Amino acid sequence: MGLKTDARRAVKLAKNIIASRRSQRALGTALAEAAPLEPGRYRIGVYFADGKVNLYQLRQWYKPLAELAKTYPVVILSRASGAALALLDESPVPVAYVRRVADLEQLIHDQQLQLIFYVNQNAKNFQMMRYGRRWHVFINHGESDKMYMTTNQFKAYDYALIAGDAARARLGKVLWDYDFDKRAIPIGRPQADHYHDGRELPYPEDGREVVLYAPTWEGDRAAAAYGSIASHGVALVTALLATGRHRVIYRPHPRSGVLDHEYAAANRAIIDAIGAANQADPTAMHVYDDGRELGWQLAAADLAVVDISAMVYDRLATGKPLLITRPLAPEAEIDTGGYLSACEWLVAEPGTPLAQAGAAMLARVDEVAHDQDALDRLGHWVERYFGDTTPGAATARFHGAVDHLMAEWERFATEHLDDEVIDEHDVEGERAESRADEDAHG
Repeated sequence: MGLKTDARRAVKLAKNIIASRRSQRALGTALAEAAPLEPGRYRIGVYFADGKVNLYQLRQWYKPLAELAKTYPVVILSRASGAALALLDESPVPVAYVRRVADLEQLIHDQQLQLIFYVNQNAKNFQMMRYGRRWHVFINHGESDKMYMTTNQFKAYDYALIAGDAARARLGKVLWDYDFDKRAIPIGRPQADHYHDGRELPYPEDGREVVLYAPTWEGDRAAAAYGSIASHGVALVTALLATGRHRVIYRPHPRSGVLDHEYAAANRAIIDAIGAANQADPTAMHVYDDGRELGWQLAAADLAVVDISAMVYDRLATGKPLLITRPLAPEAEIDTGGYLSACEWLVAEPGTPLAQAGAAMLARVDEVAHDQDALDRLGHWVERYFGDTTPGAATARFHGAVDHLMAEWERFATEHLDDEVIDEHDVEGERAESRADEDAHG
C-alpha cells in the first residue's frame, strides 16, 4: 500500500510540474497579447493568491464586481500562473499577474488602489496587507456556519463585508474586543441579484421536478467531513433518475475526491449514472454541471440538496425548498445555534441497501418539496441571514458599503495629505521570495 501511495504521489507531482511549465508558457503568450493596464485607473484591487483549483471562490464575485466596476474601476491581482491564465480568459474585469513581491509593488506604484478585497484566508494575503494607506476588506467567498466563518483572522482586516444578522451573531461569540458597528458591514448576498441572469436553461420546462444536488468535497479532517457523495449521493441520485418525474442537476465541488479515492469513485459513479439515464431517455436531460457559473442552478431548481457548506446559504438566499445532508462522521462539527438548528435534514443510515436508502431519500425529497410549513420556516431564516432579499437590495447595500469606505479613504487621505512619503519597497520580502524560488527549482 505504501509503495502504491508513493507511486501515485510521484506521478501526480510529475504531472503538476509538466502542467505548471505548460501554464507558464501559455501565460507568457496571453500576457504579451493583453493590453497593458492604464496607469492610475484602478481604485479597487481583488487580491487572489490561490491557484486555479480555488477559482470558484472568486468566480462567484464576477457579476457583482463587473457591476461595481461601472462606478469604481476594479482589477484582479493574481499571484499564481494557472489562476492568472484562466482569469485572463474569463474574468469580466481586468487582471494583473503579480507573481513576485516586486510585481506587486510595481502595480501599487502604478495604480491608486484604495480598497483591496480578499475572498479567502490564503497565507500570502499578508504580503499584500503590509501596505498601508488603503483599506483591506475581507469579502469572503460565501456565507455559512462552518468553522471557517468564525476565524480570528477577521481581525487582520480593516473591514469585513458580512451577510447579515446571523453572521454578526456568529462572529460575536468568538471575536473579543472587535468593533462590529464600525468594521463589520452587512450587505446581504449581492450574488443572488444575478441568479436570474436571463440565460437559457439547458433543458425544457416540461413539468419534471428539478432537483439540484450540490455536494461539497470530502474535507481534509474529520471535523470538516461534510461531503455526502459517498454516504448519500449515489443512493439519492440513483433513486431520482429512476422516477421519470425528476430532473437532476448534479454540481459537485471541484475538489471532490482529491484526497479520498472512494469518494472520487462515488463521484464518478454518479456522473456515469447521469450519462446512462440520458442515453436511455434523451428527453430526461439530466445535467452534470462542472461549469464556471454558479447561480442559475440555485434559482432554477424546485428543490436543492446540499451539504453543510456555503451552498446552503447560496440556496437559502433564493427562499426556495432546501434539504441538507446530515454528516455521517460523528466528529463533523455542526453549528446548532443558527439555521442548522432548524433546517430540513436528509439522513443516511450506514449499511442500508442502496435501493432502500434511495427510496427513503426520495420520500424525503417529495415531502420537503411540497411542505408549506417548511417553506414558511425557511422565510424566517432567509431574513436573519440576508436581510432584505428584494431583487437589487443586496447590490445597493454592497455599493453603499463601498461608497462609505471610499469616503472614509478620502477623509483620511485629506488628514494625512502633508505626511512624509513612506518607501514601501520590501527588500526582505524579495530576498525571501528569491530564496523560495531557488529552493523550489534548485
